[in-house]
Amino acid sequence: DAIDYAFAALNSNKEVITWGSPSYGGDSSDVKDKLTNIKTIYATSKAFAALKENGDVVTWGDKYNGGDSSDVKDELFNIKEIAATDHAFAALRSDGKVIAWGYETKGGSSPNIENIKYIVPNWLE
Repeated sequence: DAIDYAFAALNSNKEVITWGSPSYGGDSSDVKDKLTNIKTIYATSKAFAALKENGDVVTWGDKYNGGDSSDVKDELFNIKEIAATDHAFAALRSDGKVIAWGYETKGGSSPNIENIKYIVPNWLE
């Protein structure tokens, strides 16, 4: 996947390789040990999120645009799918809860969606 100034790719060992501008996710050395057994990579315009095969999520890049998921880290488990805008991520958990993070006024605010519970379609189970 590519964003404004960086790239991220999966190798055959399901590990992430990054290059480009460090502040936009081109340097993933801070989370490199967590970037194994990756299923899919997602991107905002300035950050990346990797969905692991076990449903965990790893983020890096610009902290204001989704690269820092520390505010919702305790909720990012059993993730089935992730969607991205230019500035935020939203994750669908297996229990139907949606968790968002990133630029707050551009989709990254979980309190705005805390009462939403998505019904997981059979094909995602």
